[in-house]
Amino acid sequence: MSDLHSNIALIAAVSKNLAIGKDNDLLFYLPSDLKRFKRITTGHTIVMGRKTFQSLPNGALPNRRNIVITKSDDMLFEGCEVYHSVEAVLEAVKAESEVFVIGGGEIYRQFYPLASKLYLTMVHQNFEGDTFFPEVNFEEWEVSSREDLDDETNNFSYSNIDFKRILPV
Repeated sequence: MSDLHSNIALIAAVSKNLAIGKDNDLLFYLPSDLKRFKRITTGHTIVMGRKTFQSLPNGALPNRRNIVITKSDDMLFEGCEVYHSVEAVLEAVKAESEVFVIGGGEIYRQFYPLASKLYLTMVHQNFEGDTFFPEVNFEEWEVSSREDLDDETNNFSYSNIDFKRILPV
């Protein structure tokens, strides 16, 4: 299943040590990153695991096609389509121009080999987490845009970096 899918993109906010969450919650609150996430994903399909969906404060995200992957056959999520495998999701989104995988860690790992783009907010600080983004081999990717920022509220710097895959997995 390592065939690249040109419409699959991973979007995440990651710490320097690739931590993305702890106790089913985000590690940091970055209003500008949340606005960026909304701007990039609105009008598109988003794909997430059950735990990520359950961590959303208001359920399905508006103005997006919400897809949840779960192994459980009897789970339904209001405002979402439910699939039980990566292959089923790929079939369901094959006509979409761009599909955003939004977490969590295991879902990112399953879709990483298929992704042609990464939209990362990289916080330049380590955080303690229990959920991590997959290791990225940056030789396979080229930067298509980068913006370096400081967050005075949290007192750390971060970069919004968009990548395109240049080498197959």
